Amino acid sequence: MEHLTVALNNKSSSKSSKPYIFDRVFQSNTSQEQVYNDCAKKIVKDVLEGYNGTIFAYGQTSSGKTHTMEGKLHDPDGMGIIPRIVQDIFNYIYSMDENLEFHIKVSYFEIYLDKIRDLLDVSKTNLSVHEDKNRVPYVKGCTERFVCSPEEVMDTIDEGKSNRHVAVTSNTESFNVFFVNVVNWSLIGKRNLNLLQRFFFLCRAKTIKNTVCVNVELTAEQWKKKYEKEKEKNKTLRNTIQWLENELNRWRNGETVPVDEQFDKEKANLEAFAVDKDISVINDKPATTMGVTGNFTDAERRKCEEEIAKLYKQLDDKDEEINQQSQLVEKLKTQMLDQEELLASTRRDQDNLQAELNRLQAENDASKEEVKEVLQALEELAVNYDQKSQEVEDKAKEYELLSDELNQKSVTLASIDAELQKLKEMTNHQKKRATEMMASLLKDLAEIGIAVGNNDVKQPEGTGMIDEEFTVARLYISKMKSEVKTMVKRCKQLEGTQAESNKKMEENEKELAACQLRISQHEAKIKSLTEYLQNVEQKKRQLEESVDSLNEELVQLRAQEKVHEMEKEHLNKVQTANEVKQAVEQQIQSHRETHQKQISSLRDEVDAKEKLITELQDQNQKMMLEQERLRVEHEKLKATDQEKSRKLHELTVMQDRREQARQDLKGLEETVAKELQTLHNLRKLFVQDLATRVKKSAEIDSDDTGGSAAQKQKISFLENNLEQLTKVHKQLVRDNADLRCELPKLEKRLRATAERVKALESALKEAKENASRDRKRYQQEVDRIKEAVRSKNMARRGHSAQIVRLCVFCYVLYQMGHFCDPLCKLGKFYLEFYLSYCMMGRQEYSPGLPSHLLLSCQPLGARRVRETCGGCCFVLFF
Repeated sequence: MEHLTVALNNKSSSKSSKPYIFDRVFQSNTSQEQVYNDCAKKIVKDVLEGYNGTIFAYGQTSSGKTHTMEGKLHDPDGMGIIPRIVQDIFNYIYSMDENLEFHIKVSYFEIYLDKIRDLLDVSKTNLSVHEDKNRVPYVKGCTERFVCSPEEVMDTIDEGKSNRHVAVTSNTESFNVFFVNVVNWSLIGKRNLNLLQRFFFLCRAKTIKNTVCVNVELTAEQWKKKYEKEKEKNKTLRNTIQWLENELNRWRNGETVPVDEQFDKEKANLEAFAVDKDISVINDKPATTMGVTGNFTDAERRKCEEEIAKLYKQLDDKDEEINQQSQLVEKLKTQMLDQEELLASTRRDQDNLQAELNRLQAENDASKEEVKEVLQALEELAVNYDQKSQEVEDKAKEYELLSDELNQKSVTLASIDAELQKLKEMTNHQKKRATEMMASLLKDLAEIGIAVGNNDVKQPEGTGMIDEEFTVARLYISKMKSEVKTMVKRCKQLEGTQAESNKKMEENEKELAACQLRISQHEAKIKSLTEYLQNVEQKKRQLEESVDSLNEELVQLRAQEKVHEMEKEHLNKVQTANEVKQAVEQQIQSHRETHQKQISSLRDEVDAKEKLITELQDQNQKMMLEQERLRVEHEKLKATDQEKSRKLHELTVMQDRREQARQDLKGLEETVAKELQTLHNLRKLFVQDLATRVKKSAEIDSDDTGGSAAQKQKISFLENNLEQLTKVHKQLVRDNADLRCELPKLEKRLRATAERVKALESALKEAKENASRDRKRYQQEVDRIKEAVRSKNMARRGHSAQIVRLCVFCYVLYQMGHFCDPLCKLGKFYLEFYLSYCMMGRQEYSPGLPSHLLLSCQPLGARRVRETCGGCCFVLFF
């Protein structure tokens, strides 16, 4: 059953409804397929047959335009008109003959704020509309995509939909145009057309004859004869063409043309020659145009023909050159036309831009003038109201004097009462609706306040000033939503910052613990070395004293032994005793001097070693102080880095807040613009209503006291409405002015914040670079100290084996036939101290000898230490 009529029922009126007739009316349960079959399928069929087609959806917001045109693109049942058109186009192409070729181009753009924006290329924002040579409008510069399947078309639509302007209520705020261009042609027809053109060109080229055209003036009779001749030639050529076309059609239809019925070129030439000969005989034309008569011999005729052939060849060359030059001229003309068209389009674009700029300026001036007009109209309205009130008083006096027309005006009064009742009902309905909207908004506001933690929103007790409260509530709701978004975003940022800070604190604690462990190890090493040095000093002194005493005893014993031997052998030689005694004393004195020199040299060597130890301890202390200083600087730099990171984070949060505030201000400006438009519409309605009522009151001229009271009530009602509208308008104008004044300050503050963020980023980067340079410098200094100590020890030791002078105690034990194994403590201390500096950087120092050092003692006092570490082998001699 088809629905073609719609009747609108008015509940507040007892009049019968007025019917409206349409071509087709769909109910709410109509499927998308039915809508497409009834509305668009015939248009698609006409387009595929070569005609243009347009489908236009019109309606108010949220009336279902997008649902009808697009629907669910990938749902077979829920897809709208556009996807079904695409499927029908490709189904039609798939069902056609394979000798047909189709090109399908699609473009997708929107019209938003009187500007054309390409949805397939968002960089094209302000496109212009032009006309082609056939005066068909098109959008210049719009992206056109060739598609080969319905899936590619759907992907293109999805891409365009993602770039559309969408309002806060998820409604589309623009007019969209989806353009599909379908071009097809037959490949066989195209090939046959090219073949026929080539064939005709070859035939025409073979019939071209280069003849000399003498510039002579012909008589009327000669012109007539020439016309008859050309007419006969044209008739012959038409017959030839008809013959060729018939033969070609027979070949195309699949027939086989016999040889005798095929086109014969020689026969056609003979017929044309016969026609020319007959015409020449009939016309009895003179032999030459110059009036020269006579017969030519064969040699002269051949020579003349050769000359004519040469002239024909020269003419052919000239004709070819002329054709080339004409082609070049055509190309240059085409390029000039293109450049002129480009220049004209550029000028048109410039004119359009200038016109757009002028239009924007005019709109700005018009908006300012409109605001002034609104204020002026309100003032005029107040003045008119005073005048009308005075007129009403005058009319009331006239009503008292004109009591004879009471019966006639009673009917008018009844109609006015009915209209007043109707207006009251409409007013109550509007108030009820506004109250419900206000209640729902305040309910949403209360929910948002509970979610944020602010429970200060209360339901209003009275119903006055509904529009103003409604506007304030909407503004407060938008502000609360922005605050909630800002708080959620800031919470996420704080959580991320806290996690990063905890991670950095753990890393710093680990590094601090490692540094403290190293410091404790170094302190223990220094303490053990100090104690060991004191013990060595004490033992050294004891050994020196014991060595001195032993040397003296040894000398005395040897002297006594020699004295006894000499006394036994030379008892009788008393006279030489004094000489022997003097020799012994001299020997003892020489031994004593020798031992004294050895003791002084050993003491000098010990002093030198003590000085070396003191210098090494000083260097170690300096290195520890330098390490402590670098550690303190590192802590300072780390604290500075953390402080700058915190400031950067705070500035980022402030930047986000300002960006959110800017978005809120934009939404608030849109709300204020809508409210101003609503106020303007209400003002127009109010002025129209007031003018109508004043006109009716002037025509009625009723003198009834009840009618006067009703009019006063209406006037008071209109006065209240006017006062409320004036207050709301003034408040909106003030808010708009405040926002416009606040916007430059916020933008200036935002720019200052951005510059501050850039400065802090550069300072942070510089601090990090300085810290890395200080760290590298510290590492280089440590390496330099290690290398200096190593080079000093190597220079002191040399590259060849050295014989160590043993202490006196080791020497005595060696003289007694014992080996020093292990070494004496003094030598062992020297060896440990040297090896600890040699192995610095490869392993941690330990007070004792390393486990991989093999020590041995040889009788001559040469100690060889073999060290194997890290894949390298060193042989050290002491």
